[in-house]
Amino acid sequence: MSLPVSSAVLAAAGPSPSPSPSQSTVPAVPSLQDAQESATHAASWIEENWSTWLAIGLKVLLILVIAAVLRKVVLRAITKLIDRMNRTVQAVDGTALGGLLVNAERRRQRSQAIGSVLRSMASFVILGTGALMVLSAFQINLAPLLASAGVAGVAIGFGARNLVTDFLSGVFMILEDQYGVGDTIDAGVASGEVIEVGLRVTKLRGDNGEIWYVRNGEVKRIGNLSQGWATAGVDVTVKASEDLDRLKATLDEVAEKMGKEEPWNELLWSPVEVLGLDSVLLDSMVVRVSARTMPGKSLTVERELRWRIKRAFDAADIRIVGGATAPAEEDEAPDPTAVVAAPSAFANSTSPQAQATTPLSPPAAAGK
Repeated sequence: MSLPVSSAVLAAAGPSPSPSPSQSTVPAVPSLQDAQESATHAASWIEENWSTWLAIGLKVLLILVIAAVLRKVVLRAITKLIDRMNRTVQAVDGTALGGLLVNAERRRQRSQAIGSVLRSMASFVILGTGALMVLSAFQINLAPLLASAGVAGVAIGFGARNLVTDFLSGVFMILEDQYGVGDTIDAGVASGEVIEVGLRVTKLRGDNGEIWYVRNGEVKRIGNLSQGWATAGVDVTVKASEDLDRLKATLDEVAEKMGKEEPWNELLWSPVEVLGLDSVLLDSMVVRVSARTMPGKSLTVERELRWRIKRAFDAADIRIVGGATAPAEEDEAPDPTAVVAAPSAFANSTSPQAQATTPLSPPAAAGK
């Protein structure tokens, strides 16, 4: 009975699996038909998109050509403008007025600086706009790029705010022609003659020969001593007893003679005037002499005026005194006995004062 049951169970379980040999994976070799299908797909894709790529390429080429032509035209226009400014300066520089008022080096450097700034701005605007249009032609989303550029610009602006301030101050200083090469200025932090003007730093030559490098952003106020005209003023202090008419006649003679001689007739832009008494004290008075001069030549004119006034006063026997108050006159000969001390009571040995200061003699020793 057991055998049939076992047979039935085995029949219900099904036939037992027989071991089979392992199958190895063999790479499929593309056939010629597959290659033809791939080429057909590529050709059809190119045929479908060649018009789009051609349109994009022509658009990019047109943008680049227009940007290059526009940049060249703008730069040439700026160059012609700067050349016209230089020719105007050269034409005025040949005249007598131009020799007095126009500094050719200053105008040349100013025109070059303005031209450099305009060229840089024009190139940046034209090429930057062209680059953005090229990226837009390739259907690139410019919003993230512009946002990133804005954030980067703000970060750079905060980090280099001093540099930006110096640059902008230099640009407006040059455009407004506040000062230039050859001018003598007082910039607050330093003063002297301008020897170089830059967009970031201005170089000054001090009175003692030192060179100051002044950042344009640090200049809060500027006093230009070389624009317009300068004033030469000389104060002459004389005795209060001098004749005013004779004093004024002597000063007028000095002023008239100086105004007719070279090179003072060119340096003086107005006649030397005797303004009158600046102050009157008990034993002295101050006479003020003034004149308008070429910018930067006031000190030279003042020194020459003092020289001539001193010589004229010596010839006219007019005495110049120093300080706000004159010292007392010493016309009389000094008394020789004034420097001799009064006789002392101690000089006489018999006087009571001398005897009072005589030391007491020691008492005699007692005999043994």
